[in-house]
Amino acid sequence: MLKTTTITTTTFSSSLHKFITNKALYKNKANSKTNANTITNYSKQQHYFSSLKGSSKESMIKNLITFHPSMGGSEQLNLHENHSNNDHHHHHTKHNNHNNGHHHRHTDSSSTNGGHQSKSGNVDLSVVYDFAKQPPTNISLKMLMEFGSKINKQTLLNSAYWLHTELPKRLGKQIRQLDNLPKGLNLMPSVRLVRDWYMQSFMDLYHLKKPKTAEEELKFTKILDGIYTRHNPTLISVAKGVHELKQKMKESIYQSDANFDLAEFSELHTALDNFYINRIGMRMLIGQHLELHRQLEEPIKDYAGLICLTTNPLSIAKDAIEDAKDLCTMAYGDAPDVIIKGKKDLSFPFIPSHLYYIYFELFKNSMRATVESHQGAKHLPPITLIIADGVNNEDISIKISDEGKGIPRKDMHKIWSYLYTTAKVMADVSEVSNFSDQHAPLAGLGYGLPISRLYARYWGGDLNVMSMEGFGTDAFLYLHRVGDKEEPLP
Repeated sequence: MLKTTTITTTTFSSSLHKFITNKALYKNKANSKTNANTITNYSKQQHYFSSLKGSSKESMIKNLITFHPSMGGSEQLNLHENHSNNDHHHHHTKHNNHNNGHHHRHTDSSSTNGGHQSKSGNVDLSVVYDFAKQPPTNISLKMLMEFGSKINKQTLLNSAYWLHTELPKRLGKQIRQLDNLPKGLNLMPSVRLVRDWYMQSFMDLYHLKKPKTAEEELKFTKILDGIYTRHNPTLISVAKGVHELKQKMKESIYQSDANFDLAEFSELHTALDNFYINRIGMRMLIGQHLELHRQLEEPIKDYAGLICLTTNPLSIAKDAIEDAKDLCTMAYGDAPDVIIKGKKDLSFPFIPSHLYYIYFELFKNSMRATVESHQGAKHLPPITLIIADGVNNEDISIKISDEGKGIPRKDMHKIWSYLYTTAKVMADVSEVSNFSDQHAPLAGLGYGLPISRLYARYWGGDLNVMSMEGFGTDAFLYLHRVGDKEEPLP
C-alpha cells in the first residue's frame, strides 16, 4: 500500500534539506567568506532597480539588457572597457564510487603572471580580459587518460606547468562572462560574490611563478586545492542570484504579474550554459591534477585520476537509484521500484561523478513525478532503466522511463532552462549554506536537467527528453565511449 503524505514543494524541499544534512553523500562541506563589498554592490543594484519604476516596461527591459557592469564591481578596477561577453563555462560534481572508495573532486581555478597591478595588490581588469581573449586548449577524455596512465613526479610537474598557463585564460573568460551577464544578473549580490571568488582565484595564480621544481609544484597544487574549495558553492550562489534577479524584476518591472516567467529569457539561459560548461572544464582539469597527485602516493586500481577505465553504467545507476529512493521516501513515504534491462556488464572509460550526477537527477525527477501522480494508489508503477550498445557503436544509449503523467508540450522547452523554478522552493533550498554542486544535483533550483545535459555533452554525448502528457516521460542519455571528442568550449 502506498504510504502518502501531503505533497507540496515545501515537503520535498524540507526533505532535501534533511537528506543533505544526514546523507554521507553530502559531506565535504564548503565554507564561504562573504566579502564586505557585496553589501555595497547590493545597495547599488537596489538603487538601480528602484530608479526603473515609473518607466515603460519596454524601456526598463532595454535598460536591463544594456546595463553596464561598472555599476557593481568589488575591485577598484577599470570596468568601462567594452569587451565581448560570450565566454564562460560550467559546473561539476562528485560521485562516491562505492566499489573503489574514490572521491571525485573538481574545481574552478585562477590565473598566473604578467600584467599591471594596482597599488592595493589587485590585478587590473584589462589584464584579466587580455587572458580572456586567449583561446583555451581543448582537451579530450583520451588525452587525459593517456597522460594520467604514467604518473610520476615529472608528469605532475608537467601538468602543473601547463595548468599555470591554461587556467588564467579560462578564469579570465569566467570573470568577463560574470561581468556581462544580461538583464542585470551581473548585479545580483550572490553573483557578485561569485565574481569575487573568481578574482581572488585569478590573483592567487597570477602572482605565482611557473612551477619548475618539485617543491614549487607542491606549492602550486596546494593553491589549486584551496581554489577548488573556494568555488564549491558557485552553483548554489549563482542560483540564488537568479532568484534575486527574479524578485527584483517582479517588484520593479512586472509588478507581481502572474505571467512573469524568467524561463522565457533565452539570452540568460545561453549565458549560463556557457558559464557552466566552462566551469565543468576547469573543475575537470584541476580535479584531475589533484587526483593524480593523490594516486601517486595511493594508486587506485582502474583509475587514471578522475577517470575510471572500467566505468560500469549499471553499478553507478544502482548508487543513484538508492540515493534517489532515500530522498523520495523521506519526502513522500514511499518510492517506486526500478526495473533494469539491457546490457549490464559493459564497461568503458568515463568520469563516474559525471554519470552519477545525470543518473541521480533523472531518477529523482522520475520518482517524484510517479509518486505525485499516483497518490492513493495501492502500487506505484515502476521506473524502467535500459542500457544498450551495439556492435561497433561509438555510443552507449541509456533510457529511463516513468509513468509520472508526463510534461505538457507547451512547457517542454522550459525543462532546459536554469530559470524555471518557484521562489518558494528556491528560498527553502538556499538556506542550505553548506550545499555545493560537488554533492548531489540541486533539487528544486531548476538546475538539474540543464546541468546534466552539459555533463553529457562535455564528452561528446547528449541528453534528450520525450514526454507523453497524461502518461509519462522518457529520458534518453547518450555517452560517447571512444573518448576522442574535445570539450565543447564556447
